[in-house]
Amino acid sequence: MSATLPALSGDGLVVAERRGSLGLITLNRPQALNALSLSMIRDLTTLLLAWRDDAAVQAVLVRGATQEGKGVAFCAGGDIRFFHQAALAGDPRLEDFFTEEYTLNHLIHGYPKPYIALMDGIVMGGGMGISQGAALRIVTERTKMAMPETNIGLFPDVGGGWFLSRCPGRVGEFLALTGQVIAAGDAVTWGLADGYLPSQALDSLVEALSVDADAVSLLALARSRLQGVPPPVLQEHKPFIDHCFAAADVAGIVAALEAAIGNTWAQETAATLRKRSPLMLAVTLEQVRRARRMTLAEDLRMERDLVRHCFHLRSGADSETVEGIRALAVDKDHAPRWKPARIDEVTAEMVQAFFVSPWPAHAHPLRNLR
Repeated sequence: MSATLPALSGDGLVVAERRGSLGLITLNRPQALNALSLSMIRDLTTLLLAWRDDAAVQAVLVRGATQEGKGVAFCAGGDIRFFHQAALAGDPRLEDFFTEEYTLNHLIHGYPKPYIALMDGIVMGGGMGISQGAALRIVTERTKMAMPETNIGLFPDVGGGWFLSRCPGRVGEFLALTGQVIAAGDAVTWGLADGYLPSQALDSLVEALSVDADAVSLLALARSRLQGVPPPVLQEHKPFIDHCFAAADVAGIVAALEAAIGNTWAQETAATLRKRSPLMLAVTLEQVRRARRMTLAEDLRMERDLVRHCFHLRSGADSETVEGIRALAVDKDHAPRWKPARIDEVTAEMVQAFFVSPWPAHAHPLRNLR
């Protein structure tokens, strides 16, 4: 039996415990809604690699810490202020962040032991990346799930192309383009969660799993604790989602939504899309549709290409992503200056440039993912 925990970075943002056969991970950055830093990604990877090969650990559970006065979050995503600062400063850690994050996402999807994610509160972006690959994804009445990257001139990364494209119908395009927040019922209905448990029952679940037992027994015990899933909220719009978001391009999607005169939900959805970066909406639509035909490893390599281009096709403050983060999280004026400013000004050449890999295959930073 392993006697010690693996050495972590020491900043305390990831807390590891051994409870019986369970490896328990707590994301411990509640003041930032457990947003992932590079050190957190490295600590998570260190733990999962060590526990993968440790016979004394039969299952892993990951959860988010909470802080009085702050919102509840499993993980609100990556540290976008770091992205902004690093991009403007030319900090090479920005490259490391995405390479190591996507490698971690891949590790979780293929993890050989039960990996259980307690998706309580906000689960967005990078939080989806470290939960969608779980053997058991548990949501609560407080779950607020989204891939909101188009709101900052980015695209739904961390494997988002892969897992969103596998949602039913055109739900993947809808969630990817709009960044719509969904609750527990829609998350389960659309295949982005496996089961429901009230938030007040999470601690007792962890206690129940803190025993010496094998992997199969621990996973079965966790599943036995699940309760009835609340009804979905957005599922009633799915026929309309499937119709509108099947259009050939972003302009067609918006036109289909706006043509639904008298449909308030459709008009609000169209208005949301008109606030996003026209260029990154087109890139995102292409990403999701390509990813339907890809393996997870292929999708992550594509997304690594895309995120490199997000910061380097137009570098510094000219980047749509840097501008989007500035408007949302730095200056907070909520008035991004997108280039181009209109959906009909986006050309196929602009979009396709994002899908040309900046690396030859033998030198790709994610070339070893299988």
